[in-house]
Amino acid sequence: MELFDLTGTTAIITGGNGGLGLAMARGLAKAGANVAILARNPDKNAAAVEELRALGKGDALALTCDVADEADIATALEQTLGAFGRVDVCFANAGIAGAGTAIPDITADGWDRTMAVNTRGAALLYKHVSRHMIARAKEGDPGGKLIATSSGQSIMGVNRSSDYAASKAALNGLTRAAAFELARYGITANALLFGYYETDITARADPKFAEWMSRRIPLRRPGDHAGLEGLAVFFASPHSDYITGQCLPVDGGLCIS
Repeated sequence: MELFDLTGTTAIITGGNGGLGLAMARGLAKAGANVAILARNPDKNAAAVEELRALGKGDALALTCDVADEADIATALEQTLGAFGRVDVCFANAGIAGAGTAIPDITADGWDRTMAVNTRGAALLYKHVSRHMIARAKEGDPGGKLIATSSGQSIMGVNRSSDYAASKAALNGLTRAAAFELARYGITANALLFGYYETDITARADPKFAEWMSRRIPLRRPGDHAGLEGLAVFFASPHSDYITGQCLPVDGGLCIS
């Protein structure tokens, strides 16, 4: 057996049809996992499935799902279980950039939308996935992995990003609580606090933000998407079984600069 062989494992990844999510999905597929992408854009979903099936030993499917809608989450999980029979790993990756407003200009609608996707969406995803994992544990098959895409902004300050930063800080709290509560079932929960990666979200940001980041990151470069493949496989594999409740910066040293 290969050291990081995920054959027979099923992973869900929300927002997995592009950006960081698709990069992590590639790694899972290459390691042999079945991958279920839950995301909103049907065209991007279809393209992602085609790519993953060409890469992996496992299968892939994509389901149209808005994580701000609990009914969508419940339906997508039911369909995933119908296709693959189980879920071993859950990447709560879907997220939005936030309203981009200064604190004096915060609106309730903007704040609530960011929280609905970035924090509530992950919580409701964990609600439904953990029910399945707990039921398995009670039948003698314990274990499961919950991995959240958080952000370095959850522990740092950035202008005009209070809603995004708060949503990710809340996600860190959810991670720690889930790790403590679900440990009895062999379920681990961790969060990855990503720094600056070039994605569709960062492409829409002020160019000055990228310049500022390039000067501040000790390694003097954005994160590389290829590196996320191995990171995802490690956290999906048994080799991370003794790591739980952690909020790990993945940022080229940005948080210490």
